Amino acid sequence: MSNLEFRRHRRLRQTPGLRSIVRETHLHTEDLIYPLFVVEGDNIKNEVPSMPGVFQWSLDRLGKEVEEAVNAGLQTIILFGVPSEKDETGSCAYDHQGIVQKATRQIKEHYPHLTVIADTCLCQFTDHGHCGVVEDGEILNDESLELLAKTAVSQAEAGADIIAPSNMMDGFVAAIRQGLDEAGFQNVPIMSYAVKYASAFYGPFRDAAHSSPKSGDRKTYQMDPANRREAFREAQSDAEEGADFLIIKPALSYLDIIRDVRNSHNLPIVAYNVSGEYSMIKAAAQNGWINEKEVVLEKITSMKRAGADLVLTYFAKDIAGWLNDSK
Repeated sequence: MSNLEFRRHRRLRQTPGLRSIVRETHLHTEDLIYPLFVVEGDNIKNEVPSMPGVFQWSLDRLGKEVEEAVNAGLQTIILFGVPSEKDETGSCAYDHQGIVQKATRQIKEHYPHLTVIADTCLCQFTDHGHCGVVEDGEILNDESLELLAKTAVSQAEAGADIIAPSNMMDGFVAAIRQGLDEAGFQNVPIMSYAVKYASAFYGPFRDAAHSSPKSGDRKTYQMDPANRREAFREAQSDAEEGADFLIIKPALSYLDIIRDVRNSHNLPIVAYNVSGEYSMIKAAAQNGWINEKEVVLEKITSMKRAGADLVLTYFAKDIAGWLNDSK
């Protein structure tokens, strides 16, 4: 066999040092966005049953969790609000004393350099659980835009650094951009949930945010998981309407879509590692079937390799700790 000719790719895999210097994709703490659920009330730290290690926090206990995130090196959080009252128009979403607004002011007072993203949607705040105005069972598109813009403006007034609308109404980025600009917030960027599928992976989140629809589903406004080309149309519309970031949600089953959007747009791309993806790994790890740290790091790295600049993940604080330990 001395006359065989072949390439020796293994040469670059022989030692940890060699593998490190030729590694193509790197994960850093600044790539991570940490989701936090904030609720009305006092002395509340409720673990979400379907999301081990994820909690709902009242404002008086939120500070400790934010402090831990900051000390771990995380630079960005996103707030999801769970109100004490709901109505048909989700008025607590755009109330200046709403839970997201109060949490934003509190966090920015103590951590002015921490980037705070406000999730901008109505589903947690409406008594019907849909992301817009409902009339005779129909989710009305244009009538919902005004309420979404009001919500975005109230969040910006509270100090949110980024507005992240997740409702998937047609024209939502244009409406929110106009609303922010007219209110004097021209410099507040929009992180659009540009490509959001009607996914079965959202179940645990709906437990955490109390946001399940009371009737019907969200398939008339969220995307069909079978569709690929539609993602190009959605992302293009949001980019043209003024989005500054594009979110693809979910992430793990949609790595091809992340790559497609990355190849077609120069805006920062955000992969949302959603609740179902989180909970499956937690359940498998608790049963001893997988190594949680290794699986999580491999999974998040795959999202960056697919083209994501940022990853929104419930594992963010854990990942930051693991990255710090490896230094």
